[in-house]
Amino acid sequence: MALLGFVTIAVLLALILGKKMTPLGALIAVPVAAAVAGGFGFQTAGFMLRGIQSVAGVAGMFVFAILYFGIMTDAGMLDPIIDRILAAAGSDPVRIVIGTALLALLVHLDGSGAVTFLVTVPVMLPLYERLGMDKRVLACAASLAAGVNFLPWTGPMIRAAASLHLTVASIFNPLLPVQLAGLVFVFSAAWWLGRREAKRLGFRQGQGPGEIFLRELTKEQLALRRPNRFWINLALTLVLITAMIAAKLDPVAVFMVGVVLALQINYSDIRQQRERIDAHARAALLMAAILFAAGAFTGIMKESGILAAMAKSAVSVLPRAAAPHLPFVLGLLSMPLSLVFDPDSFYFGVLPVLAETGRTFGIPTVQMAQASVLGQMTTGFPVSPLTPAAFLIAGLAGIEFRDHQQFAFPLLLGASLAMTAVAVILGIFPL
Repeated sequence: MALLGFVTIAVLLALILGKKMTPLGALIAVPVAAAVAGGFGFQTAGFMLRGIQSVAGVAGMFVFAILYFGIMTDAGMLDPIIDRILAAAGSDPVRIVIGTALLALLVHLDGSGAVTFLVTVPVMLPLYERLGMDKRVLACAASLAAGVNFLPWTGPMIRAAASLHLTVASIFNPLLPVQLAGLVFVFSAAWWLGRREAKRLGFRQGQGPGEIFLRELTKEQLALRRPNRFWINLALTLVLITAMIAAKLDPVAVFMVGVVLALQINYSDIRQQRERIDAHARAALLMAAILFAAGAFTGIMKESGILAAMAKSAVSVLPRAAAPHLPFVLGLLSMPLSLVFDPDSFYFGVLPVLAETGRTFGIPTVQMAQASVLGQMTTGFPVSPLTPAAFLIAGLAGIEFRDHQQFAFPLLLGASLAMTAVAVILGIFPL
């Protein structure tokens, strides 16, 4: 079973990275073939259904979040923030890349990588295209900011706390200085990427900042803008985010209500409401389809017992002498593990086994959780073929997923390793 699982993952990665199948097709066909090969037959359909049911809430959240932020973008809610960042960036590649990271960091406060990319990339892409900058830099800078910005209400943190029966505060609070160090790495990397682009494009130091890039809105875009409703749109967005964080309301319910209010506030005409929904339905449908396919994939892998067998196999090869160093080793490997395990299978399947193994050697359970969130589906999610948001950012930036992976992976891994090193230095977990 474990061998079947590892072969399934390998085939999935080969098909996607080799551009032999679309991610949607591979996520459905490969696990179905694995389940049939494993002798599960018609049970496979039940596995798929349970997997789809497990992601239904997340898929609904993505659909309505895309609609909500799409409507708010059409109405111009982000225009003042974007204009300030663009004014500060000018035509200087260094400032542009740093501005990209800053915008992604601010937008990712809601904890959604997909929304972060949906807002950041379309805003900054025209500037990159105008200056002839490498669009892989855009995707990388946004990925770094979103990956390091793990927060108490983000998926990996919540999963780690739930699977190990810990409080989120016990995991996150000690990691706050580690996260700050990670942000230093992000903006240092953005500065370096910007300097490299400036050199490639022939910009001299101090040449570009005074040249302000003014976005050119089409007549259609201007007709949709509602500048006189900026403050009410901003207030509504803050209320929705606060409701999710403070009141712990289900995100799908919050965004469903938010979409209705956003439409009524900005586009009271029924024809305009239909047009705004239609305008963003394609992106919403794409995200929902990939999420449901991913749900079917994880459903088959989990319900069939393949993932559990893979986890036990991975733990069985751990040398006993290395067990006391497990948090440090996990911190080093947590980011690359995002390419192999989806967040649910890792945090609910692999992590409890690793934590129990560590506990037998006197390692506090919380250290295993902290080591995991330094990379597993935090810095790792923007390049993982198991997350729809990774394909989304590549598509939005107009680059191949494989090219995005090859370009961004070293820096995302560097951020994870840097935070792991700081965690060791601060004594959060031992070397």
